[in-house]
Amino acid sequence: MSQDTPDFAHSFGGVADAYDRGRPSYPREAAAWLTADAPLSVLELGAGTGKLTEQLIALGHDVHATDPDAAMLAKLQERVPEIRTSQASAEEIPAGDRSYDVVVSAQAFHWFDLDKALPEIARVLKAGGRLSLVWNQRDDRVPWVRRLGTIIGTQEQLREPAEALEGSALFGEVEEAEFRFRQTIDQHSIKDLVLSRSNIATLAPAERDAKLAEVVAFYGEYGRGMDGMQLPYAARCFRTCVLDRPASYSGTSEISNPEETQPMRTSDGSDADMLLIDFR
Repeated sequence: MSQDTPDFAHSFGGVADAYDRGRPSYPREAAAWLTADAPLSVLELGAGTGKLTEQLIALGHDVHATDPDAAMLAKLQERVPEIRTSQASAEEIPAGDRSYDVVVSAQAFHWFDLDKALPEIARVLKAGGRLSLVWNQRDDRVPWVRRLGTIIGTQEQLREPAEALEGSALFGEVEEAEFRFRQTIDQHSIKDLVLSRSNIATLAPAERDAKLAEVVAFYGEYGRGMDGMQLPYAARCFRTCVLDRPASYSGTSEISNPEETQPMRTSDGSDADMLLIDFR
């Protein structure tokens, strides 16, 4: 990486407070789909400030949260002080072989060096263990959400994981599910949400201030003042089991799988499509 190229992957520590205030959490149902209903030993990679971690703990799992950034982990420890944490990357996991039932990562897999990370993840998973991934994505079918996305831009692209995982000879077939939810944002939290994006956090101060001013003006046009706006998301979830035999083996996981889920569900468990509203 040249000196002129922003280090997007390691830009979050400087905006850890904004990240913690502005980023959405994850639906409890999504966390359960990624893991299981019964308590498991879970390793979380790229845990950030603990948005998903809270949900995993609420489900009763024994969670070891890791992140390469000390500032992000400090915010996580404020949120969930009882949790075990390690400052570590997915490429060098501080755990013994076959230590965990599930390895999970939220909003971070696209930063991993897969040539190094996938063998490490496979190493620390128990026989039949699962790798689970999730990204929160704004629902840009709504016109104002699409316009917001154009203003913000992004460097945090969802990496469709199926091809890399299934082609690695380390993991089996990838299952997918989506869980829809809404985040309430107001004139303050929308600034935190935007500032927490890596492509904004790495801007020069004057450029960053100008972008935040543009977002505040957008909120003034589309928002509802102190009542806030309901920003729609889909939590896109993926899970796959580690292979303990050659890639051609099609055995089942030792972890009991939840019942087959519908690919699109709301966070309250209903099958109804989300109402799309343009808050013009």
